[in-house]
Amino acid sequence: MSRRDHNGPGLSPAAGRIQVDAALLARLAARLTERDRWLLRLLHEHRVLTLPQLTQLAFPSPRAARHRMLMLYQHAVLDRFRPSLPIGSAPHHYLLGPAGAAVLSAEQGRDIGYRAEHVAALAHSAKLAHLVGANTVFTTLAAHARHTPGCELERWWSEHRCRQSWHGAVRPDGYGRWRDGGRGIDFFLEYDTGTEPLARVAAKLPSYQRLADSSGITDTAVVFVLPTAARERNLHALLRPGSVVPVATALTAGNPAAAVWLPVGGTTRLPLTALLPSPAPEPW
Repeated sequence: MSRRDHNGPGLSPAAGRIQVDAALLARLAARLTERDRWLLRLLHEHRVLTLPQLTQLAFPSPRAARHRMLMLYQHAVLDRFRPSLPIGSAPHHYLLGPAGAAVLSAEQGRDIGYRAEHVAALAHSAKLAHLVGANTVFTTLAAHARHTPGCELERWWSEHRCRQSWHGAVRPDGYGRWRDGGRGIDFFLEYDTGTEPLARVAAKLPSYQRLADSSGITDTAVVFVLPTAARERNLHALLRPGSVVPVATALTAGNPAAAVWLPVGGTTRLPLTALLPSPAPEPW
């Protein structure tokens, strides 16, 4: 999952968006960098990433990210929108564009199923904040790893890939593998925006317990990220100690790479890898 900064050949700036045709795709084949293609694959899986998230993942500064993303947008490699807010302005949200989809389809030798209408649908989706928030947990880990020797986000799967991989037995908002020094941990993410009853949030845990029972794998943690301290306290009142899998919570504002995770039944916040009593074995 780790990425080094990569400064490759640029694309010529354009006043507006360029029409997608064979000539453009031929130019892109020569001019897209390794980093560009890596970001295209991420956007295909994770659907949308904001400019701050893209900066966390792959750029030395917001200015560098803004410059590169603008050129990729102008060349139809990416699409973007900026959701409206009651106060202030949101950052640009980037998605795969038609030229980027064509590049990935050629790379993979199949139609990846890009549809332009999905861009507008996501821009107005009630689930947008939830998706961006869940992605932020992973991009913050990746950013920490970029600047901290010995740390790496080794795996980051989307909700869609999780649903396919576990055949709907569990439906996390993401699955990851995090390594810090000599310790690693696999974890399922449940990202809470405060819009559903806590009883429904707590009711997600038994499916992870059933998966652990049926697979025999009990060392993958289930972590809940919540928007407020009060909601976290109330969830702990519902999540009783004794789960077959490690369970912990953290607040949205915390850095997931730090000691922000409060185990159910515990009183001390721990780093992510400390949620397991010993180094984790091989991942799923």
